[in-house]
Amino acid sequence: MQEPDDLPERESKSKRKREMLALQKIGEILVELPAQELAKIPLSESLADAISAARSIKDHEGRRRQMQYIGRLMRHVDAQPIQEALDKYQRKDQVSKAKFHQLEKWRDKLIAEGDAALQPFIEKFPQADSQHLRQLVRNAKKDHDANKISGANTALFRYLRDVMQ
Repeated sequence: MQEPDDLPERESKSKRKREMLALQKIGEILVELPAQELAKIPLSESLADAISAARSIKDHEGRRRQMQYIGRLMRHVDAQPIQEALDKYQRKDQVSKAKFHQLEKWRDKLIAEGDAALQPFIEKFPQADSQHLRQLVRNAKKDHDANKISGANTALFRYLRDVMQ
């Protein structure tokens, strides 16, 4: 007879359920990804077909069942490469959001402070055309003061984006 210590240890039911729910969550994220990003993720053919089908299902209950099916399929694939690709996508998304916020801060600072903020920007980004930038800031500031929307704010933002990239 085997000793209790010699028996193979089984995972608890709760742990298996948490893992299954985590895999289903990854499947939900995959369904919501843009098509061009989804194409970059290594998926089996059956999983890719199931994700494609889930995107077209509008009925709540049908979509829920399809998500459970995707979760079942996820149990039979190596989820590590998929998770790494999702993490890479999410980091890229966070970086682009941070750049966008930095652009907004520079634009707002240039409009609010004018020439005082222009010099630090030019020092940080020497490729900027100071004369053109000064004109864009002046136009945006004039619009801001007049509480008017003429596109000068957008033109300034686009120029800053081009310079900062």
